[in-house]
Amino acid sequence: MQHKLPDPRVDQMFAGDRIWAFGSMFALWCVYAFTFWQLSMTQSESGVLYALAIAGGLVLLFNTASILSMIAHYGQDKEPIYGLDIHYLDEMKRAKG
Repeated sequence: MQHKLPDPRVDQMFAGDRIWAFGSMFALWCVYAFTFWQLSMTQSESGVLYALAIAGGLVLLFNTASILSMIAHYGQDKEPIYGLDIHYLDEMKRAKG
């Protein structure tokens, strides 16, 4: 039985997805920080700010955990996840010419 060598394009695709995932997570944190900062300047009632901080913190916690989990899962199963994409990209290239 022939052993198939890993395709370097798999690592490239995973690296690109990882960059986009971390970038979107960074953007999410920036948007929430900016929003809370703006609200804290205009909102005088501290109870509302505490509720917003807790709710926003939970959203950030769960979104960050899910993105980190997704990256870990994709890192473990790179070959089957990206291999199928590469297969069909290669087939499209062959069909075009």
